[in-house]
Amino acid sequence: MYDELAREFNEHRAVLVGAAYRVVGTVADAEDVVQEAWLRWAAADRGEIRDVRAYLITITTRLALNRLRQQKTRRESYVGPWLPEPVASDPDPAEAAEVADSVSMAMLVVLETLSPLERAVFVMRDVFDLPFGEIATALDRSEAAVRQLAHRARSHVHARQPRQPGEPGQQAELTMRFLQAAGDGDLDGLMSMLAPDVVLVSDGGGKRRAALRPLHGPDNVARWLLGILARTDTPELEIRLLVVNGERALVGYDGDEPDIVGFVESDETGITEVYLVRNPDKLGAVPRLSELS
Repeated sequence: MYDELAREFNEHRAVLVGAAYRVVGTVADAEDVVQEAWLRWAAADRGEIRDVRAYLITITTRLALNRLRQQKTRRESYVGPWLPEPVASDPDPAEAAEVADSVSMAMLVVLETLSPLERAVFVMRDVFDLPFGEIATALDRSEAAVRQLAHRARSHVHARQPRQPGEPGQQAELTMRFLQAAGDGDLDGLMSMLAPDVVLVSDGGGKRRAALRPLHGPDNVARWLLGILARTDTPELEIRLLVVNGERALVGYDGDEPDIVGFVESDETGITEVYLVRNPDKLGAVPRLSELS
């Protein structure tokens, strides 16, 4: 019986890690949530479960919501802006691909601005298409309230999405041009690629040099980037273009270890957002340089 329970659970494990990650934003917390979900699954009454996948996603998301609420104090004492943990789509483990699938850093940042309930409802409804009735039962809310939460979350997400996101090939080319201009110290070239309302968010967690608040506007963003690259305490990085969170990202290596992961988002006006993750505690799901083929 135990082996059958484990087999059924493991068939859905990658999906569950992905669901939890979308809510809590870190791989370690997502894996802890999935372990809790396994304990609930092992003790569940099978006679009351009609759809195993829906049941597991529901309990995982509910547990992730509880974990997100517990994170509040930790987030409030965090040094500087908090960004979700980057997850490379390759190499293994298998759940990395599921986690990163269609969960761009920009989308995760938007999800961070939702209330915990809105975030949970958005994941269950818009990502996994669970019925409103099941979501209402899982969250102990009326179906009408859940529909309202879903509408608010969806409206907020759509309002924050790029007006005209570029094609993947164009995005990769723009990312490389951005890297080239920054590496060359080309202030004018860098500023020409930035949208008028560009924002840069960097997460060092108090452990690596980063801006302590978001930077706005081409001049501020470009000058800060060139200034940080010129500092003597910034290592001579080897840069690779990898697929992280389902999109092309710049990964800078200090020796064998990832030191920074950078995401560049754009629309028809140019680069609209730059996200830089440097907190070493958040780079564990990014491969070492020696692991790349």
